[in-house]
Parts: sequence; structure tokens; C-alpha cells
Amino acid sequence: MNHYEWPLEFRKVYDAGLKRYHQGVKQPDGMFQATELKFLGEIGCSAQELYDFIDDNVRYGEPAFETALLVAAARREYFIYVMNGKPSGKTVSMDDLPGKKTAVDGIAWLPRLIVKARLKLRGEMPADLMFGCGGDRPFLQSLGIELSEFLRFVWAAGDDDRKVIDWVKGKIQEGRLDVWQP
Repeated sequence: MNHYEWPLEFRKVYDAGLKRYHQGVKQPDGMFQATELKFLGEIGCSAQELYDFIDDNVRYGEPAFETALLVAAARREYFIYVMNGKPSGKTVSMDDLPGKKTAVDGIAWLPRLIVKARLKLRGEMPADLMFGCGGDRPFLQSLGIELSEFLRFVWAAGDDDRKVIDWVKGKIQEGRLDVWQP
């Protein structure tokens, strides 16, 4: 893979998936050709993950392609530099995630989002879970945090949940958290 030009290839694969979506392919299976799947695998992105970004963009008008690219870039870097380009081979069950209303320090959704970010970085998301879903986006937008920024902060925090919680609480103290409920 040409590391210098991977964003251009990602754009081509995204656009091809978007075109197929508009032609009626409304599932990840069949949306991408073998060469596209090979490329996605090389950057640590699954067909499901890219499909989810395309599907939400078409149905809800967000996230934009640029957001999908930034999230894919963070995952790609983690995959290549931390995981040495080798998938973990694990998928976590939805039952292992904190509930949507589970709170920490009075902040609902945050425990779930921290776990989702770590799963996204490691490529261990269950197929029916999306990092950057319709719950994640308004939560982070209310804090003025972009999806890939949150992903990278969780990466930098390692296993230290408190570091992430305190960072988010700092955003709330700045007056950035609008009234938001899961």
C-alpha cells in the first residue's frame, strides 16, 4: 500500500460505496469489490464501518466524508503502529458495553463512548455498533469535540478512564455541554 496516497484511495472506495448505496445496495455485503475490501483491510477498516458512515450520511446528512476520513486515519495509525497491521481477531458482544444511560460523574453516555472508542481503535466493534452513531455525534458536538479528536484522546489516555472523564468535564465547565440526554 502506498501510505502517501491512501486518503485518495479511501475517497475512491467511499465514493464507489456511496454510488452503490444509491443504486440500492443497502448493506455492507456486496457494497465493496474485492480490491476495495483488500484496501480497507490494509488500513484496518471493515466494510461494515465504512458502510455505516455512508448510510448515516445519506439518511441523516452526517457525518461528512471528511469525518469518516479523519476517523479512518486515527484507526489506520493505531492499526499500523500499535497493532503492527494485524487484526486482534476479537469482536466484543453488545452485552459487554455499558448501557446508553450509564453515567460517570453524572455524565450519561460517556462510559459507553469510551468503550466504543477503544473498540474502534482495536477493530473489535460488533457489526451492529457504530463509533460515531446518532448518539455519539450529538454528545460530542455538544462538547465541541470532533469524532477523531475523541478517538485520539482516548488512544493517548490508554487505559486511564479518569483522564478522559476529566477532559470531558473540562469541556462541560467551559459551558460547552448543551442539555443533551441519550
